Amino acid sequence: MAPTCKTIFCFGINTTKYFWKVVGFSNAQNALCRNLFTISPIYESYLKPSFLSGIMSIRQKHWDPKFKKERSKKMIKVKLPDYEEMYQNKDLTPDEIRAKMKEKGVAPPRPWMEKPIYISCTGAIFEPYVPPEGDGKISVISTAGAKQRMTFLEKKGKSYLAIRKIRSFEDDFDVPELAEKAQTIYIEAIKALVAKNKHKVHELVTEKCYPELMYQTYRKTIRWDFIKSLEPPRVVQVRCTDVLTKDNVYAQVTVRMHSQQTLAIYDRFGRLMYGSEAVVKDVLEYVVLEKHLANQYGMWRIHGKIVPEWMPPKDPILKTFIKKDFHAEPKTDTVVPTGDVIVQKSDMSTVAV
Repeated sequence: MAPTCKTIFCFGINTTKYFWKVVGFSNAQNALCRNLFTISPIYESYLKPSFLSGIMSIRQKHWDPKFKKERSKKMIKVKLPDYEEMYQNKDLTPDEIRAKMKEKGVAPPRPWMEKPIYISCTGAIFEPYVPPEGDGKISVISTAGAKQRMTFLEKKGKSYLAIRKIRSFEDDFDVPELAEKAQTIYIEAIKALVAKNKHKVHELVTEKCYPELMYQTYRKTIRWDFIKSLEPPRVVQVRCTDVLTKDNVYAQVTVRMHSQQTLAIYDRFGRLMYGSEAVVKDVLEYVVLEKHLANQYGMWRIHGKIVPEWMPPKDPILKTFIKKDFHAEPKTDTVVPTGDVIVQKSDMSTVAV
């Protein structure tokens, strides 16, 4: 009687009664192993599972287990909700719920809901700068120009105190450098407005200035260009104020800019409404920038613009209307008899006879 084949798996090698078959070997390699490792039927008892149980029970672990305790401490114990307790507590009175929460050391919830308030900017320009009349037109050498310079020097006391307040938050604060930076921010903001990039405009202007800047720009085409600066920009006033608390400080800086610009606005049909792309005009502006000093990531943004009362009014906007036809033919009164009713075509009134 031919002996039956019994297959035993041990260490990745198929051990049979007559030969061993190595897993992953080719047929030629297995044939060679068959000739080398032929097992006699005498050793059949040694290949039974009872004999190999000791071999198969060897622990398959690393010989040098490192950080075993540290790995065991990384286990997170998740506290699962007790649904049975929640079902039992659904009919408890408020006093019983309070007693259970006190027993577990849980603070009772507040009876009101508070919403966080973030004040990123102030709502107006505090202590607005009053530009002297004729600024930009009167020469510094003249008597009126010398008086303007003296008035400007007299008002510098509060600005110096505000600059000291800003430097308590920013050690490297420099007034001339801020004036140049203000002009750069102003140019980038107008270019973002022309390109209708609302996200960029939000980064460069405050929440108070954004609706004022975007007012009536919907479906309008704006052509704007900054030609050159007639005078270098300079800071004319610095002010600081606190909101709600003494530490929540806001700073506002008024920058005087005298430059040449071109502006043209077209309506949705492409017709010119205001200005001209070919006419260069001298523009004198007082731009107010604001920064939240208490905010670590605060930045200087345009907050508004001061328009002096003595400044001449702007040119009116050219609006488009439907042209009426004033040369229409005059209407004639014709009477058409229709029995007992006479109809006048001029005013379509009916007269009974």
